Amino acid sequence: DFNYGADEYDAEGNEEPKALPEGSETMPYIDESPTMSPQLSARGQESGDGVSPTPTDGLGTGGEREAGKGLEMRKLVLSGFLASEEIYINQLEALLLPMKPLKATATTSQPVLTLQQIETIFYKIQDIYEIHKEFYDSLCPKVQQWDSNVTMGHLFQKLASQLGVYKAFVDNYKIALETAEKCSQSNYQFQKISEELKVKGPKDSKESHTSVTMEALLYKPIDRVTRSTLVLHDLLKHTPADHPDYPLLQDALRISQNFLSSINEDIDPRRTAVTTPKGETRQLVKDGFLVELSEGSRKLRHVFLFTDVLLCAKLKKTAVGKQQQYDCKWYVPLADLVFPSPEESEHCPQVHVIPDHELEDMKMKISAIKSEVQKEKANKGQSRAIERLKKKMFENEFWLLLNSPAIPFRIHNRNGKSYLFLLSSDYERSEWREAIQKLQKKDLQAFVLSSVELQVLTGSCFKLRTVHNIPVTSNKDDDESPGLYGFLHVIVHSAKGFKQSANLYCTLEVDSFGYFVSKAKTRVFRDTTEPQWNEEFEIELEGSQSLRILCYEKCYDKTKLNKDNNEIVDKIMGKGQIQLDPQAVQTKNWHMDVIEMNGIKVEFSMKFTSRDMSLKRTPSKKQTGVFGVKISVVTKRERSKVPYIVRQCIEEVEKRGIEEVGIYRISGVATDIQALKAVFDANNKDILVMLSDMDINAIAGTLKLYFRELPEPLLTDRLYPAFMEGIALSDPAAKENCMMHLLRSLPDPNLITFLFLLEHLKRVAEKEPINKMSLHNLATVFGPTLLRPSEGESKAHLTLASDIWSHDVMAQVQVLLYYLQHPPISFTELKRNTLYFSTDV
Repeated sequence: DFNYGADEYDAEGNEEPKALPEGSETMPYIDESPTMSPQLSARGQESGDGVSPTPTDGLGTGGEREAGKGLEMRKLVLSGFLASEEIYINQLEALLLPMKPLKATATTSQPVLTLQQIETIFYKIQDIYEIHKEFYDSLCPKVQQWDSNVTMGHLFQKLASQLGVYKAFVDNYKIALETAEKCSQSNYQFQKISEELKVKGPKDSKESHTSVTMEALLYKPIDRVTRSTLVLHDLLKHTPADHPDYPLLQDALRISQNFLSSINEDIDPRRTAVTTPKGETRQLVKDGFLVELSEGSRKLRHVFLFTDVLLCAKLKKTAVGKQQQYDCKWYVPLADLVFPSPEESEHCPQVHVIPDHELEDMKMKISAIKSEVQKEKANKGQSRAIERLKKKMFENEFWLLLNSPAIPFRIHNRNGKSYLFLLSSDYERSEWREAIQKLQKKDLQAFVLSSVELQVLTGSCFKLRTVHNIPVTSNKDDDESPGLYGFLHVIVHSAKGFKQSANLYCTLEVDSFGYFVSKAKTRVFRDTTEPQWNEEFEIELEGSQSLRILCYEKCYDKTKLNKDNNEIVDKIMGKGQIQLDPQAVQTKNWHMDVIEMNGIKVEFSMKFTSRDMSLKRTPSKKQTGVFGVKISVVTKRERSKVPYIVRQCIEEVEKRGIEEVGIYRISGVATDIQALKAVFDANNKDILVMLSDMDINAIAGTLKLYFRELPEPLLTDRLYPAFMEGIALSDPAAKENCMMHLLRSLPDPNLITFLFLLEHLKRVAEKEPINKMSLHNLATVFGPTLLRPSEGESKAHLTLASDIWSHDVMAQVQVLLYYLQHPPISFTELKRNTLYFSTDV
């Protein structure tokens, strides 16, 4: 039986089914080649039932045999076609099914779609359905009562004469798909409808229904024209020239072929080889996902760098399990592409940077969801619940991926237009820039792509791409390494291999949440070919897998400094990357390594401390120092209300660090912090001199370290559960009452020190426009240090590495934020022991 099935029949006579449009181009390609179906030719060769071309005895004269065979062949062709026509009509019915209820809601107060959107998405489907239903109803009885007198050419001629409806459908196809995609994104109800449309199975099939996406069904009419044309080819082959159907079928075939040719002139992607204007083969050199700032908003783009052109595409939304396709947003021939210098790009739009606390909040949310997913899996939870959580996680990670990059990467087309990408890593920016500059060394010509060439090129992107998934952790397989959670200690020792003296420094980047961020920076070593930094950094890892080191030459030329504070104008001398292998890194000892880059060798050492190890508070053996010693012991010994170390560090930060960008967030050099720790522990006379000379981030780091190393957190182990309960209260008066009562319950040295720190952090936040440290940022830095569960409790909590951003941490941040946002709290008023009720309940 001949299968012109709606899904199995391949117009090109290949063995594999033709890929659905999701993998092909923006507009599908329609094949009008007159090939015979593989099933037809196979049947002709193998079957011995009188259809075989080998003459059999007893069939009368050759002419009669030919006529009988032709009649049988036509019946077989038509039977196969009718079966596929039934499937096609069922598919159109499934597409029309939601249209009526959608139209009914369109005029209510809560429409799912507007009438305009419904009109666009379902354009001409009703007409196509009616044409084919009439055709099927007329043809079916003829095939059932088949003999040599039956004629059906007039039915095919009528079908061909109605192809104008298909032309209208094809012209609207792209807009219909885009509208459906936009509506799915903005309306959950419509998304649910369009993801699972129920198609009736054929009458004699076991399957009652199959689920198909709306996008797949919208492609069916386009596919159908090709199928009808092929049937006409096959029918003509087996219809005698003197048969009354012959001229009618010929006419129908001519109309169909002309129709196919006319629409293929617009959409002819498979015909043209991917070649450059000079006739060389165009190859894909690099591709990846980048965030573009387009009309003031951030968009995720897939960028493709070919041998002679940079193409920026958008990944179209497709149903789960379907192949994806790309839409070209713009392209720049490399011959016309220039990188504007910072001073040329002053007119560029101001980059809207998302506040850090919003990014941190989102990371906490993602990690809380991760924990929930793990718990569900451990408890053999429902797969639907897990899928729902994963979907939520993907949405949050996608938001983070879109909103965290802030380093501008500008592309300019000599003929006018400029484009702006935002990257989270200078390493990545430099990789793109170098790849483009390398290609530009060749003799390139400027050109303009015709719409067909552009179609071909965009179509090739899907097959050629090397980066398949958006880089978020929810796209990872379960068995992939989750990365490291904890603290990586890195000492950047030295570098050699520079040709001439320069002012040199290094930065360190690690990946977290799917993208790279800069985490630390050495000091500038001036005028040298062999810098000796020997600086240690403690970098917090959040699911990290790689460490990158970049080596820069510092630019002191004021004319080159850009007004945009995210622009890094210093020259990259070299860059390199190493994988963080959990086995190799997780040792107590330092592990020495060398990264080679552009002939430069950078020496560094590293070791890793897991999250649970860093939570341990080890009381100091010697009770003479200040680090690791109870706060009550230190204040009693010093006869002070607030430890000397806290007062001195805060005074120094307020004197010269209050306007420092990222104060308390950016790590100080670990060796400097250790030196300050030793001086404070020894109560050295030179403390003040040393403080005045020391880098301000090291002083801020020393203060954080002091609180972190207290034998018990400043807000005490005993009160921790009560703080967690208090912050969760929803009634403002009850919360105020509880939170003030908890402060009163603290020992005096703890309370006075806490209030002293609180007022300092408020003063730091007042300078937020300059130092970029909001109250929320400061609460994120200090909250988990001042308030932590006792070791027994944290062991019970730390089932997962990613609990680093668990609900507990969120609550710890919220507690500190509550006090930071509270009007000034005075020790004496608290101690009057009156019950406070907030007046603005």
